[in-house]
Amino acid sequence: MTEEQRKSLSKFETRVRQLMLLCEDLKKDNQLLTKELEANRRALLDAERQIQEASAKFESLKLAKMLSFERTDVQTAQRRLSGLVREIDKCIELMKN
Repeated sequence: MTEEQRKSLSKFETRVRQLMLLCEDLKKDNQLLTKELEANRRALLDAERQIQEASAKFESLKLAKMLSFERTDVQTAQRRLSGLVREIDKCIELMKN
C-alpha cells in the first residue's frame, strides 16, 4: 500500500469514527426527545382531563345557579301573589261596607 493510500485510509477511518460518534450522540438526543415527548403527551392528557372535570363542574354550578334563581323567583312570585290576594280581600271588605 502506498503512502497516499494509507493517508486516505486513515482519513476514511477517522471520518467513520466521527460518524459513529455523531450517530451515538444523535441516538442519545433521540432518546431524550422521545422521553420528553412522552412526558408532554402525559401532561397534555392530564390537562385535558382537568379541563373536562372543570367544564363538568362549571355546568353543574351553572345549573345550580339557575335553580337557585328559580327558587328565588318562585318565592318572589308567591309574595307578590299573597300581596295581591290581600289587596283583593281589602277591596272586597270595602265593597261589603
